[in-house]
Amino acid sequence: MLTIGVDVGGTFTDLVAIDAAGRTIFAKSPSTPHDQSIGVMAGLEELARRLGLSVADMLAQTQRLVHGTTVATNALLERKGARVALLTTEGHRDVLEMREGLKPNRYDLRSPPPEPLVPRELRFGVRERLRANGEVLISLDQESLGEAIAAIKNSGATSVAICFLHAYRNPAHEIAAAERLARELPDISVSCSSDVLPQIKEYERVSTTVVNAYVGPVVRRYLERLEQRLREAGLAGSLFIILSHGGMAPVAEAARLAAGTVLSGPAGGISGSRRCAGMLGLADIVAFDMGGTSTDISLIADGRVTLSADGGLAGERIALRSLDIASIAAGGGSIASVDGSGIFRVGPESAGAMPGPAAYGNGGMAATVTDANVVLGYLDAKAFMGGKRPLDVAAAEAAIDRLAAALNVTRIEAAAGIFRLVNLKMADGIRLMTVRRGVDPRRFALLSFGGAAGLHAAELARQLDIARIIVPTTASVLSAWGMLTSDLRYELSHTHFETGAHTTPDEVRAIFSDLEARATTRLRGWFDGPITVERSAEMRYGEQIFEIDVPLDGIDFNSPALIGEIEERFHRRHEELYTYASRDQEVVLVNARVAAIGAVPVPEQAACAAQAMAPCRPRSRRSAYLGSWCEVDVYALDDLKVGQTLHGPAIIEAETTTVLIGEGDVLSVNALGWLDIRVG
Repeated sequence: MLTIGVDVGGTFTDLVAIDAAGRTIFAKSPSTPHDQSIGVMAGLEELARRLGLSVADMLAQTQRLVHGTTVATNALLERKGARVALLTTEGHRDVLEMREGLKPNRYDLRSPPPEPLVPRELRFGVRERLRANGEVLISLDQESLGEAIAAIKNSGATSVAICFLHAYRNPAHEIAAAERLARELPDISVSCSSDVLPQIKEYERVSTTVVNAYVGPVVRRYLERLEQRLREAGLAGSLFIILSHGGMAPVAEAARLAAGTVLSGPAGGISGSRRCAGMLGLADIVAFDMGGTSTDISLIADGRVTLSADGGLAGERIALRSLDIASIAAGGGSIASVDGSGIFRVGPESAGAMPGPAAYGNGGMAATVTDANVVLGYLDAKAFMGGKRPLDVAAAEAAIDRLAAALNVTRIEAAAGIFRLVNLKMADGIRLMTVRRGVDPRRFALLSFGGAAGLHAAELARQLDIARIIVPTTASVLSAWGMLTSDLRYELSHTHFETGAHTTPDEVRAIFSDLEARATTRLRGWFDGPITVERSAEMRYGEQIFEIDVPLDGIDFNSPALIGEIEERFHRRHEELYTYASRDQEVVLVNARVAAIGAVPVPEQAACAAQAMAPCRPRSRRSAYLGSWCEVDVYALDDLKVGQTLHGPAIIEAETTTVLIGEGDVLSVNALGWLDIRVG
């Protein structure tokens, strides 16, 4: 039997298959942004070829196919989602523009207000009102609702977000409105806040529901089309989609909660990073994932990843829980340019999959990071993608020359400037996740993955005083590989909003018991294996306005001192995050949260056979620019054996990635066959 992971990136689609013996086979194919399923099917054909099977035979043997997609991400970034209308409580139609009363840069008096996903003429107030405790103050007015539905019908909207005040306490009005919409406009997509995010805070709830309505139809069409193609091609097993919180869910659930897929691809990388950390026995890792379009950075500290409800994308607030990932517009396809003020930039624009960097030979004219790496001698043009996609050196040089002319520097100075600038940008991203949070990056190892990361990891580590870099053999496809280690996950929350002094242990037990029963029942519909439950709470001091997430694992819920134990856990977590706790202040429990988790079998990593030690010989030598031109030994990754050691400078090449180490760096091959680099 096989398990297959598929990660669609901005430039390449990565695929990994693991068989019952733990043998890992991977492939890449160009992404097809206009219809990602085309690139997925092309990648499956290449993967089947490498397995020596037909696509039908491979898919017939596939027990589980796990997929990370950027469909929702791209729809938000490119503003290509559905035309959305909003039904909300009368008098509250402008919440999307009022936001929380804050601008991204509050001191910039000239910054224009963000353009909401739903224009004002498509936001309709309906006469109805619930009290804060969920009691009906004004019943849902059918005449008012009918007028709004008639306006929606004539507006051309294809999706509707419904968000009534206090619906998290009582969803009756939202359900009634959704049922009437379904009767009168059966072809329209509907998202209710009581289904998407049933918890307190109006702006977060409205924004998240609108995002779900905006990307939902696009995600649903894509997933249904992909599933149909896979079934027609012979897929016999299950198809799961990675969600932003790192768990996976069936297609129907991912389509329902489409806003939960905006970090689908990067979430697979965190799952893979966590597994790498476990296999290496490392508690602290900086996950550094550099692909063709962007770089994703996250932390594994003390063996744990962080989930946050403070996320967003493209200026839109998405309050669903997601892995804590910083995404930076820096990748192999990032475009280098000079703006009207003469400022040299790298990114945020990217050449993407088409036309891609100039070196790809698809008509791209702009200088990119990949073009700079070709000009600097770091990439072998003839060996790129195993020789199947040789690079156009002349096109790369011409692109860099145009940039050099604008900067009035030489070709090599321009290329080296691109390399340095993108490294500085990514190092700042790592500082954002570490130093600015009071975390010392020097105690972490840098896990380098993604097709482009190996060329930049050593210089990044040097800038940050990180002493150790790990490069797995699956580095170029680690997000797809990591997806195969993800568990099924279903989360539910309940707003309680009471201080500990006004809450009894029985109330808290009842809330969590209800959430656990509902979550496990839902998960049982997808999964027949063992289920575990994670409990957490979002809490704050009474005078604060933002909550922190407090894990409640290990707390005895049958204890008569339950409230005190939960409050003490909050104090300790607050101290961990902010260096102090105020134990004399009242503590407010805002949201109770439960995650039901179904652990799927994880394919074992095939062990590397012990080999007799022998000197590691370079495959070739070539000129590379390392401050000056020098001859550098070039090694094939497949030729390196467990226990062998290399001293930099050197270049290590694999079919889908290249690793550059500098003067003073020492590389050894560990027992897993991975590269373990000590930075000089």
